[in-house]
Amino acid sequence: MENDRDKAPFMFGKIASGPDFTNREKETTQLLQNFHVGINTILISPRRWGKSSLVKKVTEHQLNKNKNIRYCFIDLFNIRTEQEFYEAYVKELILVTSTKWEERIGQAKKLFKKIIPQFTFGVNPENEFSVGLDWKEIKKAPEEILNLAETICKAKKIKLVVCIDEFQNISFFDDPLAFQKKLRAHWQHHKLTSYCLYGSKRHMLMELFSSPSKPFYKFGDVMYLEKIKEQYWISFIKKRFRETGKNIASEQAAHIAQAMENHPYFVQQLSQQVWLLTYKECTNKIIDRALQNLLEHSTILYQRETDNLSNTQLNLLKALCENVKQLSSAETIQHYKLGTSANVIRSKEALENKEIIDSIGGIEFIDPLYKTWLKRVYFKI
Repeated sequence: MENDRDKAPFMFGKIASGPDFTNREKETTQLLQNFHVGINTILISPRRWGKSSLVKKVTEHQLNKNKNIRYCFIDLFNIRTEQEFYEAYVKELILVTSTKWEERIGQAKKLFKKIIPQFTFGVNPENEFSVGLDWKEIKKAPEEILNLAETICKAKKIKLVVCIDEFQNISFFDDPLAFQKKLRAHWQHHKLTSYCLYGSKRHMLMELFSSPSKPFYKFGDVMYLEKIKEQYWISFIKKRFRETGKNIASEQAAHIAQAMENHPYFVQQLSQQVWLLTYKECTNKIIDRALQNLLEHSTILYQRETDNLSNTQLNLLKALCENVKQLSSAETIQHYKLGTSANVIRSKEALENKEIIDSIGGIEFIDPLYKTWLKRVYFKI
């Protein structure tokens, strides 16, 4: 059996749970309260800040305490049409509210009056099945699906929290505004069902939920996820090293967090590299070598991303790497060859759309490792 001291102590690129999850006490408490009383919640933050891990942690905690609340998880990562949304929605709702395939078929017959879902079962029918829906039927009675969660709750005398990841992808549907209006028109009346909506593109989510002209404006409690503070990273990193028979001082743990600007994904990634290079005692040289390894491994990816940028966009990134604050000043525009103030605005918007920078609450790089790569490798600042 694998010894605990041989296991990788840092988690990134996957859902963090148990001892891999750190801090977020305030957000956890707020989300628990919202789920308990049935308040719709919108989680907004840049990608890889731990939204999915936070939701999973809270739902796991609630499942152990309240069996009357069920949690349905839907990921719109590869959903690009309204029909695909409906099919995924129906499948996951039926999956989480019934346990046997016979029950699922029977439940579908009772729940649907106008739409007839087609079930396809795999080798293991309890877990492997898909749902097919006739688009002509859907267009005639979309309310049967949009009210399905509430209908199930009433029939089974339960409560549901529907958690939808990558929710911003509904913006790619053929008529996104009309679809948003349909969702809002039905979901706002649900009493036993609440919704937790989140995703990885903050600027798109902000547009969906913060614009008064959009259907989902004031749909629920908007939570802006913040970075985990350095002090929590220090204690977390030290603890994980200690649990695996290694040691890292507070100074070095802080160095790791600062190098990755307290970004959850990248702090864990750099910590993992440092841990792998550390035999017993971590040193600053080990941290520098680990960071260099990450930069070398990421060069091909970052070079490809950089090659797709215009000269003005690159010049703007260089200004940001050199911590220039007044990007539209005449001096900055002239020094960095940004053209005009209108060019600065267009370039900033383009970089936001490419998810390279985020400008909510001040401009910053979404990927702090990319920022370091630009400074050290590309611009050689």
